[in-house]
Amino acid sequence: MPVVELAFRDGIMDRIRLREQRFDEQAYLFVLAALEYQQARMAERRHITGRELAEACRDLALERFGVMARVVLGHWGLRSTADIGDVVFTLVELELLLSQPGDRREDFIGVYAFEDAFEREYPWRGALHV
Repeated sequence: MPVVELAFRDGIMDRIRLREQRFDEQAYLFVLAALEYQQARMAERRHITGRELAEACRDLALERFGVMARVVLGHWGLRSTADIGDVVFTLVELELLLSQPGDRREDFIGVYAFEDAFEREYPWRGALHV
């Protein structure tokens, strides 16, 4: 799948920063890219749940950044699936992203642990504990 470079128009990040300062601009752009990544994997476009988006973020991060996925996301301020939800709902509150009436920030909490998702699969993990 080709990598699409996203960017916010002038002034958008200023609006985001007034509401939420914890995350780098790249965190917001990455979550939007993961949304499109998930849509591209589905037979037809539809609403994506919080769990689906969190899982798409995991899969896209591993695809793009490999063993550095957790480090890159952490550098942008994303350290848990709850953080992904905070990014999403900041975009929703600023009307930059749409949500459904049943969508909740809590849908993103505890979907997976970053440590498990981004580290447990690598073969050298066991070597670090010798």
